Amino acid sequence: MCNLYRLRANQAEVAHIFAAEAVPGVNRADEVYPGYPGLVIAHGRVGAMNWGFPVVLKGKQGQPLKPKPVTNARDDKLHTPFWRDSFARRRCLIPVSQWAEPEGEAGRMTRIWYGMPGGEVFAIGGIWRQTAEWGQTYAMVMVESSALMTDVHDRMPVVLRPDQWGAWLEGEPETAFAMCRTWPGSLSIERTGDRWAGR
Repeated sequence: MCNLYRLRANQAEVAHIFAAEAVPGVNRADEVYPGYPGLVIAHGRVGAMNWGFPVVLKGKQGQPLKPKPVTNARDDKLHTPFWRDSFARRRCLIPVSQWAEPEGEAGRMTRIWYGMPGGEVFAIGGIWRQTAEWGQTYAMVMVESSALMTDVHDRMPVVLRPDQWGAWLEGEPETAFAMCRTWPGSLSIERTGDRWAGR
């Protein structure tokens, strides 16, 4: 699943691409990790939310642990209680330049980046909700991976074409669910020597 992505565009550029209003006072990094703020388009506005829905696990003595961000929602789990309401009522677009996956043997994994040919900003289908722990949070919707990346991972984000953006945001849940499909087009692939672990 995707736990790192980058956005090489500022808020004003993203607002222009998605014909949305920029929310003032946004602070975010170019590389987004779980729990970090990232740009999201919802309700015609580009603003920051925290990446990952909080889930509270229990320790050995049954005590609640610190919330953990769950960044990815599998398409086959969207109708389960944890995701269902957000998918039905609160979908968003996540602007992305590239997403990363780990490649290689355990302990020596490196980063491989995937994006659109030409390097343009594209939209990943997302969902969001308000939380007591971290305010507004979002997650990426994931589907079976493209044949271009199955050697690295069996899941990839839902990549949406510009003509699908409006229906993803405003359409009926059934319409949006029909868009949860593997990207059929080309992908840019950038292998690096950068270690996966460590920031």
